[in-house]
Amino acid sequence: MAIALRTLDDGAWISVDDSRRVSVSDVWTLSRGVFCECEPAYVLLEGFFGTGVDGSVVVADAVGQCLECGTRDSIDRLPVGRIVDGEFKPYGPEAVQSTLEVGADRQT
Repeated sequence: MAIALRTLDDGAWISVDDSRRVSVSDVWTLSRGVFCECEPAYVLLEGFFGTGVDGSVVVADAVGQCLECGTRDSIDRLPVGRIVDGEFKPYGPEAVQSTLEVGADRQT
């Protein structure tokens, strides 16, 4: 089953099957070294500039700023949810996330 992913509203939203599902208005908790040296890093996302799927994991490329140290940078392949039985299940931004490495083993 195909899932349609795209960014909407100049990168403010990730749309899954034509429904706004993930917003940049959240603060995401990222593990140390993924974005900056803060442990953990509380990153306010400012915009999405890409989406994709790695196995069953939906990933996004984004720009954000750490609320602790002020680092502003891009984040590649941030997991924002999973596809389970053909349905999108978003991850909560409060759960500590890491990024997916390109070519990582895919697990469903």
